[in-house]
Amino acid sequence: MTVPATGTATGPVPGTGIRLKAPAPGWAIEADVVVVGSGVAGLTTALRCAAAGRRTVVVTKARLDDGSTRWAQGGIAAALDDGDTPEQHLDDTLVAGAGLCDEAAVRTLVTEGPDAVHRLIAAGARFDTTPDGDEIALTREGGHHRRRIAHAGGDATGAEISRALVEAVRAAGLRTIENALVLDLLTDGAGRTSGVTLHVMGEGQHDGVGAVHAPAVVLATGGMGQVFSATTNPPVSTGDGVALALRAGAEVSDLEFVQFHPTVLYLGPDAEGQQPLISEAVRGEGAHLVDADGTRFMVGQHELAELAPRDIVAKAILRRSLEQGVEHMYLDGRHFGAPMWESRFPTILAACRSHGIDPVTEPIPVAPAAHYASGGVRTDLHGRTTVPGLYACGEVACTGVHGANRLASNSLLEGLVFAERIAADIAGRGPAPRPADGPAPVADGAPAAPRTTLPLLAPETRTAVQRIMSAGAGVLRSAESLALAAAELDRIHQEATEAAAQEAGAPEAAQKAPEPGVEAWEATNLLCVARVLVAAARRREETRGCHWREDHPDRDDASWRRHFRITLDADRALTIRTTEDAGFPPALP
Repeated sequence: MTVPATGTATGPVPGTGIRLKAPAPGWAIEADVVVVGSGVAGLTTALRCAAAGRRTVVVTKARLDDGSTRWAQGGIAAALDDGDTPEQHLDDTLVAGAGLCDEAAVRTLVTEGPDAVHRLIAAGARFDTTPDGDEIALTREGGHHRRRIAHAGGDATGAEISRALVEAVRAAGLRTIENALVLDLLTDGAGRTSGVTLHVMGEGQHDGVGAVHAPAVVLATGGMGQVFSATTNPPVSTGDGVALALRAGAEVSDLEFVQFHPTVLYLGPDAEGQQPLISEAVRGEGAHLVDADGTRFMVGQHELAELAPRDIVAKAILRRSLEQGVEHMYLDGRHFGAPMWESRFPTILAACRSHGIDPVTEPIPVAPAAHYASGGVRTDLHGRTTVPGLYACGEVACTGVHGANRLASNSLLEGLVFAERIAADIAGRGPAPRPADGPAPVADGAPAAPRTTLPLLAPETRTAVQRIMSAGAGVLRSAESLALAAAELDRIHQEATEAAAQEAGAPEAAQKAPEPGVEAWEATNLLCVARVLVAAARRREETRGCHWREDHPDRDDASWRRHFRITLDADRALTIRTTEDAGFPPALP
């Protein structure tokens, strides 16, 4: 994958013609809007679109309630207290974002956020209340100077929000397709979005590869945490939405800024896959970070000590671990006592005890693990991407809200606010066009550009990609580690390309090329986003937010207070352009 020099560009990017290798669709359904994903962003968008009279189909990779939202422990941040203001929330978000937030996007988030939360409550979400039951109980998390985090079930906020939205979707009778992996974007003869292809796993109303034809597609597919070996993300977070958008010609931004949550339960040096998260709210309620000697090493590091922004805490944990030659630090909440652990953090308490650790009587071993992607598919303030008719919302999107480091508990709020904006934009465009009103979808889903089939990776290469990324592009990065990671990822890509070429030219070698299937598609998507992440991290020669370059330890506003706009060309090369400043240009002319 080559990376041309930085440049500038205007206007929408044409489709690349690149598609995953997959069978032709064997069935199709029609809709006005297809929403891909069933977290807070996807379900909120779907409900709003349906309420506006749009025929809406929800496609989700697992079951309707298995999205990343339900894993969110801490809560949802909004200026809900009388003593708090959106302006204070904005200030905390801008500080956490390390100079790269799009201020217009942040202002949209914090001003529209409180009403969006109240609409969520009206939809059935039940948040914890104060002892008298009159007010929403609020707590603090890292980077927040005020108590503005609403939570539910103690530490099960995401699960409660997911429950309420899933019930609302079912009550509204929305059409849903579960256990379906989205493959590629469909476009019409004019290059506009016309739906998606997808593969439905198992038996049901639909099975195998099919298509949903719709003039509006909303990506709400979540993040790409599975690109690293140790992560807090569920197994479904394989970067499918970002990879699809790149193949469709959309711009992505800020992929180098992957937030590593500082306090994840340490399960040993060889632990891989989804790891138990120890919510920021535990520190918000007064737990202390300590080393093996019991020393609170965050005191004096930042004015907020343990409640500093996540990138600062993660770096402090790693520095202390390196100084002492150990693999982890400890989170000490023994002073809470059993009643508080059982009522405020029942999920975390159960997770720790299931691994033989009792937070009531001993400190919890913690270390950073991949958590949240601050970057993704670039959008404007209405969720529109650089491909007409394609929207993105939630963790898959880069709205500019998070900048170089997400402020704790802003993610659920971002999903709510921008989902409502997307639905309003779709509804405001009038009745959805029918095929007679414009070019019909190309029958096989191919765009006007020549079609290129992306070589698939063998499923077992997923682990190899994860280990390469953890070693070379994790919390600590350098030119050397990133160059090595890039070379190893290129090798994997080249091997897949050669295997595909052998299959095409010599049928007897066909067994060397993986067959299309969910595991091969996921591994291929992971490799795609990994290569983009590494390319951006190599280009950004500074330390900013959750991008930590050991060979460039200082922040460099003069050179790097700007975003990368990355696209995938038809020849599979990356083009990296830069913005003029921390703001984003319009997504569409």
